[in-house]
Amino acid sequence: MFKRNPRSYARIVLEFFYPRGGWYRATQYVIHRIRRLPDPAHRISRGIASGVFVCFTPFFGLHFLSAVLLAWLIRGNILAALLATFVGNPITFPFIVELSLGLGARILELPVDMHLPQVFEAFARASSDIWRNFLAMFTDAEADWHGLERFWHRVFLPYLVGGFFPGLGAAILAYFLSTPLITAYQKTRIKRLRKRYEKRLAERAARADEQDRPR
Repeated sequence: MFKRNPRSYARIVLEFFYPRGGWYRATQYVIHRIRRLPDPAHRISRGIASGVFVCFTPFFGLHFLSAVLLAWLIRGNILAALLATFVGNPITFPFIVELSLGLGARILELPVDMHLPQVFEAFARASSDIWRNFLAMFTDAEADWHGLERFWHRVFLPYLVGGFFPGLGAAILAYFLSTPLITAYQKTRIKRLRKRYEKRLAERAARADEQDRPR
């Protein structure tokens, strides 16, 4: 009766691309959590900048870890960094990939012929090659690094180089936009809590005076 039905793999994949309640509700939840973090605004903003920046890196599967390390290095709020990786989602990734890889190819003077489907295929193939070469260490199979070498030069390095500049710009923008907003929210929240506390004190004092009156 009280058991939770486990989600199917299809449901997990579906909710990755379209969260339960929609993207608007998911975005509101992330913003709500960030605003209520118990840390100075500048530290929260540093964490947000860290999470936004790593979304432009090709370290797929390691964005959480990268955001934590970067936030720790610049003394930002780690939870804010984790929440800010939400910027990299199935809606924004196509734009991030095209922008980063295209810019990196132009900087390195490579042909701009790698697009989103080819990028996903290249990452999947590279993961398979890494696993196969790892297993080759324990079997008679021969390791082959040619595919990974081509992946490095045609996909990973251009993505890394090209994603640095828009990622840095987006991180700086996120920092300077979020700092005053979080500062204003925290000041408003402190005032609201102070008023609530003073109101409770006044109510207690009124009850105490009423009890002390002679009857």
